[in-house]
Amino acid sequence: MAGAGALFFLTSSAHAVEGMSAEIGYGDEQTKMARFAIENHWRVRENVLRGWQLAGYWEFSFGIWDNSEESTADVAATPVFRLQRDSIYLEGAIGFHLVTSHISAQRTFSSAFQFGTHAGAGYRFGPARRYDLGLRVQHISNGGLREPNPGINFVLLRFQYDLE
Repeated sequence: MAGAGALFFLTSSAHAVEGMSAEIGYGDEQTKMARFAIENHWRVRENVLRGWQLAGYWEFSFGIWDNSEESTADVAATPVFRLQRDSIYLEGAIGFHLVTSHISAQRTFSSAFQFGTHAGAGYRFGPARRYDLGLRVQHISNGGLREPNPGINFVLLRFQYDLE
């Protein structure tokens, strides 16, 4: 999966790292998460409703989940859809994750392939609105493709910096 993300960036000069973000948060069973991501913004912005624009970006991330029993690695590629007006935004996404198999001794993923969905809101600020502070609620599970499918939920605080 990480290789696919790297190939995406190498295939064209139009694809470049345009933003970086870091997230921290908590999930089920007192699981802590830290995640780092790079972004590639979509060029098209559509006016959809009274000053609100529909935009988006690709997010390629690597995260670590940790609780008192296990650590889990997470690599993901996610198309994120964002509805924004001036400095505020709402966003949502469904992405693809590869994770190690354990959440804890009692909760094990049946496969490495998982879906990740999130909903979030945030505020852009600073010179040219390059800084972004947001809150996300995320669910990761295999969508019922295999059992067991325990899934996990996170609440995440996210800080993004746009390089452009």
